[in-house]
Amino acid sequence: MIANLETVAAKSAAHTYLLKIVLLGAKPAVWRTLQVPGQANLGWLHAVLQTAMGWTNSHLHHFLTADARYSDPRGKENMGFGDEPDRDEAKTTLWQIAPEAGAQFGYEYDFGDSWEHEITVQKILPAAGGATALCLDGAGACPPEDCGGIWGYAELLKTLKNPKHPEHQSMKEWLGRAFDPADFDKAKVNFWLGKLKWPRVTEAQLRKALMGRDNYTEG
Repeated sequence: MIANLETVAAKSAAHTYLLKIVLLGAKPAVWRTLQVPGQANLGWLHAVLQTAMGWTNSHLHHFLTADARYSDPRGKENMGFGDEPDRDEAKTTLWQIAPEAGAQFGYEYDFGDSWEHEITVQKILPAAGGATALCLDGAGACPPEDCGGIWGYAELLKTLKNPKHPEHQSMKEWLGRAFDPADFDKAKVNFWLGKLKWPRVTEAQLRKALMGRDNYTEG
């Protein structure tokens, strides 16, 4: 059995993965379908998820499987999985944690708001030409950072929808921009995914891509 799994994993490493990422509990639904190399390490996948989903890499994160947790060891928190410390995401590849189609694992971003994502391997395909990520489909805008998680996001949408709500104006000012929960621009997502370096993305490189995506200029 182990030998068979190792054979499957070895073949999967050189293949292209079709992943569906769903932000759990979001209404309207927020999801993306991504094409990524099977040999991608989880640190690179983290950069891809931040870029494609719409997050700003302002908080800690981890990946979670049935028996282990994977994170960036440079983070200030390392809670571990049971008695076992977190494993290094940069030293772990996608095919190692999900060697077969149908495999699922989790990705949590911002342990305060606890944005939980379910990632499903929909298909494992022959290797594509490049070693970059590609967004094939999706729906829904990324919730604003620091809005209080899924429940806070639901309340925010209710407040924005009701001009008579006592916090309507203050929430609009807090956002600082128009917000459409149904907004999703696949071409824009792919443009910025194309800016991510392979096979590793530094924090500075990711920050530059995310700032460009959000039309933000430092200083």
